Amino acid sequence: MSTFQAQEKTASLSLKEAVDFAIANNYNNQIAENDIKAAEKRKWETTTLGLPQINAQVDYQNWLKQQVSLLPAKILDPNAAEGDFTPVTFGTQQNLNASVTLSQLLFDGSYLIGLQSAKTYLKISNQAKEKTELLTREAVINAYGNVLVAEKMIEILKRNKKTNDRLLRGARIANKNGLAELEDVEQFEITEGTIKSSIRNAERMQEIAYKMLNLSIGKEIHTKLNLTDSLGALTLTNTDLNLLSSSFDLSNHIDFKIAENARESNRLLMKYEQSKALPSLSAFVNYGTMANSDTFSFFNNNQQWFNSSLLGVSLKVPIFSSLRRSAKTAQAKIALQNSDIQLEETKQRLNLEVETAKSNYQLSIENLATAKKNLELSERIEKKQQIKFDEGVSSSFELLQAQQQLYAQQNNYVQSMLNIIANKAKLENALNVPIK
Repeated sequence: MSTFQAQEKTASLSLKEAVDFAIANNYNNQIAENDIKAAEKRKWETTTLGLPQINAQVDYQNWLKQQVSLLPAKILDPNAAEGDFTPVTFGTQQNLNASVTLSQLLFDGSYLIGLQSAKTYLKISNQAKEKTELLTREAVINAYGNVLVAEKMIEILKRNKKTNDRLLRGARIANKNGLAELEDVEQFEITEGTIKSSIRNAERMQEIAYKMLNLSIGKEIHTKLNLTDSLGALTLTNTDLNLLSSSFDLSNHIDFKIAENARESNRLLMKYEQSKALPSLSAFVNYGTMANSDTFSFFNNNQQWFNSSLLGVSLKVPIFSSLRRSAKTAQAKIALQNSDIQLEETKQRLNLEVETAKSNYQLSIENLATAKKNLELSERIEKKQQIKFDEGVSSSFELLQAQQQLYAQQNNYVQSMLNIIANKAKLENALNVPIK
């Protein structure tokens, strides 16, 4: 049971617990989750365009200086001269108009396509989250393995330093007693400096590796971690030859599904552009009331209000757009053709990735066996050279060569263990193995 709690500064966790925690808390996964929520809202936003819409409007007008109209003077005064006009103002200085309108879309081809596009967008967002989770699993596995490698290298280097310290002390005593050359002492001093430098570098890399692991699982980078899985145990559990014979279901691969939905999105875009040539039909009903006054008396009980109501239907028929719609439809068709090309490229790429990942995984398993055998041989050779050196029948140079060979094989062995863990994670992603 993981002791990894959000409020803790020190945490113990296995690789599986690290992956599970990252799926829920990794920064990219949180963003992907929010993208799904946004896609759901976008889907509803599109749906509401076809639902009844109710809008209210209130207009208040106050003529600071009323408009003047000219009427023939004879209308008001029969004795007025021909061609004379009398200035008059119509209406009151202030008026208030309130209305409520109910509108309903009856038919619009682009709306129907928009609904399908919104569903496709939501599907793409869900698939993007699934892809993010798979990438997160691989990233956490690699980060966890890098920490274990750094710890293992520090352990090996400190063990090598302990061995070299003993040889260096013996060489100094032998040199002091005239039984060994100064060159022997200097050889071990060079090795001592190299090992110390390697330890310091490994410790720095270990610190960075821990921070990278914290970042990959979604924790503050300075959180103290205690990894409960060992490098050897993980190497053993990640060595699975059955995975090499696993069948590959292309149609179920998340990358292929994403490519298919990208094509579907472009297909709907083309239909959307084509639908713009169709007529659209909508209806509305309106109810309003209006009051007029020379003063602001609209809330008085004796204020007179005049009601009105209107029912209407609007038909919009596109006739000619100077070939703009045709140009946009042609662009959408080209985008759909590109999606077909990309879908075919995705098929070939995914098949190649599976073959490559299986080959690399098989190679890493074979390399581990070779590295283990070479390490055992190097340890025996170095041990024999130590005995020969202690007995004075071998030079420090020969022992140094054996040590360098051992150090190289130690590094190869540790790296080969990490390669198995990392290559299995890559193969699982290539095969689209679901997260358990």
